[in-house]
Amino acid sequence: MHDYVLSLLLGIVEGVTEFLPVSSTAHLRICEALLKIDLHDGFWKMYSIVIQLGAILAVPLFFRDRIAKFLSTFPRGERGDRTALTHPLTLTLIAFVVTAIPAFLLKKKIGENLESIFVMACALLIGGIVMWLVDGLCKNPRIQHMEEMKMPHAIWIGACQILSAVFPGTSRSMSTIAAGELAGMSRASALEFSFFLSIPTMIVATGFDLLKTVMPHHHNAASIAPVTVNHHGWIVIGIGFIVSFLVAFAVIAWFMQWVRKHGFAPFAIYRILLGIALFVFFLR
Repeated sequence: MHDYVLSLLLGIVEGVTEFLPVSSTAHLRICEALLKIDLHDGFWKMYSIVIQLGAILAVPLFFRDRIAKFLSTFPRGERGDRTALTHPLTLTLIAFVVTAIPAFLLKKKIGENLESIFVMACALLIGGIVMWLVDGLCKNPRIQHMEEMKMPHAIWIGACQILSAVFPGTSRSMSTIAAGELAGMSRASALEFSFFLSIPTMIVATGFDLLKTVMPHHHNAASIAPVTVNHHGWIVIGIGFIVSFLVAFAVIAWFMQWVRKHGFAPFAIYRILLGIALFVFFLR
């Protein structure tokens, strides 16, 4: 398959799955197997990180008005009932720190799990069942807007996001949305906080991965330092970056509208079926 077409396909997969609760990591691994490419190869490792950055960029651009409003009303908030510790921006950073410290300490275990199809299959299947149950049981949310959140909610959601870091296939989006619903948040408010939390979480995580990839490490087989990407390679990377950004932006817009009218059950069913399919693949 031509590299440009391959980049287009991978960019679409990344853009579609990054913010849906279905695990972009699992889908990229599936593509790796089906398309017979090695995403651990130095170039493709950097490529996969760059297209993830493209998807991340779609979040602050889509929520630019909300972010500007939060910044302009800090620390009192739009309703004047917030403090520097309870403002939505602060709560986002608190949730990020709660996730980041354990994830950094467990980075060796995370690396091992990223190689395991079995772990991904379990995470997809269990996560799908959990999401289906939570979405079906949490019918009377107390928190309708992100601005109504409190610090315990942020800490709880940040703690649950650790699962998605340690067990690839769980999905960062699934873990934060389900945690929010269990904390009494509406689907829309839990999803919006999930998007806001993705900004620092994914920028730091992908930035760290990119740094490891392009910096020389004697024991890092994935390192491509010094970077020697030719003209063809930069075009391949550029296609993936642009496609993942555009697709992710469209998915965010669609998903926000979908959640206000429907539940997460279709995504839960999809996760369960995909998990079963991976189990069959693993056993074979």
